[in-house]
Amino acid sequence: MNVYRTREGLRHAFRDVLNFYHPDCIDTRFGGYVTQFDERDGYVYDARSKHLVATARAINNFSLGVLADGPEWCRTAAEHGLRFLSTAHWDPENEGYDWLLEGREPTDRTRFCYGHAFALLAGARAHQAGIPGGRDEIDRAFSVLEERFFEPEHGLYADRASSDWMDLSPYRGANANMHTLEALLAAGEATGEGRFLDRAYTIAERFTRELAAETDGLLWEHYTDTWQHDLSHNEDEPDHQFRPPGYQPGHHAEWAKLLCLLAEHREEAWLLTRASELFDAAVELGWDEEYGGLYYTVEESGEPIVDEKYGWAQAEAIGASALLARHDPTYLEWYDRLWSYSTERLIDPRHGNWYERLTREGELPEPDHGPEVEPGYHPITNCWLAMEVLEDDPMALGADG
Repeated sequence: MNVYRTREGLRHAFRDVLNFYHPDCIDTRFGGYVTQFDERDGYVYDARSKHLVATARAINNFSLGVLADGPEWCRTAAEHGLRFLSTAHWDPENEGYDWLLEGREPTDRTRFCYGHAFALLAGARAHQAGIPGGRDEIDRAFSVLEERFFEPEHGLYADRASSDWMDLSPYRGANANMHTLEALLAAGEATGEGRFLDRAYTIAERFTRELAAETDGLLWEHYTDTWQHDLSHNEDEPDHQFRPPGYQPGHHAEWAKLLCLLAEHREEAWLLTRASELFDAAVELGWDEEYGGLYYTVEESGEPIVDEKYGWAQAEAIGASALLARHDPTYLEWYDRLWSYSTERLIDPRHGNWYERLTREGELPEPDHGPEVEPGYHPITNCWLAMEVLEDDPMALGADG
């Protein structure tokens, strides 16, 4: 029996990732978090860089620790991070979140929708966990997203702007909208306000039905400023770190997860149907039958473009398969297969943290020692979702947890 079909097993994996970062992640000099830990040996390689997304994701993690009845230090850690987000990252003059800081000094003030979405997620999870100031952050982040990024004529969000909001990039992307959808779902659940869920539904329908209809049901990542598919985007940079060409199996699984969550609040039958279709596409196109794991990017045929295996993609597919299994137990086969690959290859047996990426064959490449880290957000979030599935139905994953 897969131990991760039980609460005990999931809580163990959940706690291991939190413990990898805490208490060394608490920055008592500048405030906020230190998140740049070497994934193999655990040492801090950069104690000064403060990335907006890393700050927000760590708040999410510790807030989920509170919601999962974790150690008391989860509450203290979440409060610590939320204070930093609302002061150091927030630019009161231009009313936006700064992207990158050195200590407390801004070094990149580009306004990314992606970053503001994570600020909304952080506020939502903090509010849900009863952290003071969470509700204020929800209102502030949502206001910026609506006033600066949302394009009513398209029903979607723009990608990025200059620090003074005068210049809006012509690039439009799926990733920013996907994470805005995630944050809106969290805000709706935390506040009980339908406006967040209504906006989430709009994004879901535009992307996974209307835009996907133009690419045979698959989800393209890159668009023009009029939301036309930009099929040649970065075609000369197949290994681009953040905007590679091709289809991403991990994102198909992540969208499937979000549709399952949205279906808990809406009655439209297409949500679960599309969730199943997108997950099925993720594993049919992206699963490596020889070495295991989901490829990073693939052609429409399933031929890999970048054959590396990213930890976040496997974690998102675990969360999606757990949610889908509530409606169709056959998805437990994928739940088990994904956990098997992750425990054998991706999870450090010494520290319990997840490696960022592996080669196709499952070897560790040289680590990326940049500020754009995801301090355990994907495994923590998806372990928590699987625990929530068991909370609703102790037998949902096929074991009495």
